[in-house]
Amino acid sequence: MLLLDLSHTSHTRAQTGIQRVCRALAAELARSGETQAVCFDPHQHGWRALNAAERNTLAERGAAAGSRGAKWSLTQKLLGRAKRLAGRRTRIPAGDALICPELFSTKVGAHLPELFAEVRGPRLAIFHDAIGLKFPELTPPATVARLPAYLRELARFDGVAAVSEDSASALREWWAWTELKDAPPVRAIPLGLEPVQSYVSAPAAKQPRVLCVSTIEGRKNHAALLDAAESLWNAGVGFELELIGMPRADTGAAALGKIRALQAAGRPLIFHGAVTEENLHAAYAGCAFTVYPSLYEGFGLPVFESLQHGRPCICSSGGALGEAARGGGVLVLPALTGPALARAMRRLFEQPRELAALAAAARGRKFRSWSDYAAELRIWLRELPRRS
Repeated sequence: MLLLDLSHTSHTRAQTGIQRVCRALAAELARSGETQAVCFDPHQHGWRALNAAERNTLAERGAAAGSRGAKWSLTQKLLGRAKRLAGRRTRIPAGDALICPELFSTKVGAHLPELFAEVRGPRLAIFHDAIGLKFPELTPPATVARLPAYLRELARFDGVAAVSEDSASALREWWAWTELKDAPPVRAIPLGLEPVQSYVSAPAAKQPRVLCVSTIEGRKNHAALLDAAESLWNAGVGFELELIGMPRADTGAAALGKIRALQAAGRPLIFHGAVTEENLHAAYAGCAFTVYPSLYEGFGLPVFESLQHGRPCICSSGGALGEAARGGGVLVLPALTGPALARAMRRLFEQPRELAALAAAARGRKFRSWSDYAAELRIWLRELPRRS
């Protein structure tokens, strides 16, 4: 039995990058073998298997609603407290291995030893990024405060699967800087993608459409993209800009204000917020190319999704995004400033042959599936020794 800790994702409808990874991985592992999703119940004060309502939340693939935070219903709270007071706390089955794919909370981290005790074999964590350490000024304060303890807690595992070489290096370097002794092995295992059945050509339109898929938050650098778009519109360049992503007012307030101002001025700027998977695929199909202006990523899922749909992407040449660019279909920039993005966008507008060549390179790439990803995790689990 493989145990899968989904304490957070089973209590949120958010579709952030990590939540999409957790949902896709949970579905694939359930198809490929005996898996039990579990969560830490703070009201029962213990670990247990997910109930039917939590499994339904985990299976949610529609548009995100509200906060990305975990929400517990009144029924869940009362049931957990009743079981705890009655001494009837639900136990989880013993596991042969454990995977923790989330950036787990302080409370969950404090109770990991109890979960570890129920697992006979190796315990594996998935590490996404150390963005809060690299860009603390663009990261929610609570995330920045949590990261040091979280990175130390990762050292309790028997192995850590980082989602990119850049993330793997960041974790190793932080452990070395803190002089951590006896750190577990870290292996870069790139994520998978949902299958796309066929490539769809962008429909004929009076103006090309540029797409950006990303949570609206500080480090995603929407402000630079919006400045670039405004400068091009002021210069008479005709195009539409479509933004998809959950807004975060804590670090994305400036970008959200700019979006409202541009829309009020009548600019061709479309902002949906979060959308369903079906509408996301349709947005990729309807654009000429995408722009991913993020300053730093652990993996860069929207870049891969854009390429998978045969749509070129403009993004950073550094870190995990530089890794995503290997293989073609990407116009990379060393600096993601407003002027640099404007020049790159104008270049693709004015050079259709280059745009077509990038699109052909994107269509020629091979992409990993979630089946590939889950299989590689399982292979490493079979090889990974359990540490004392």
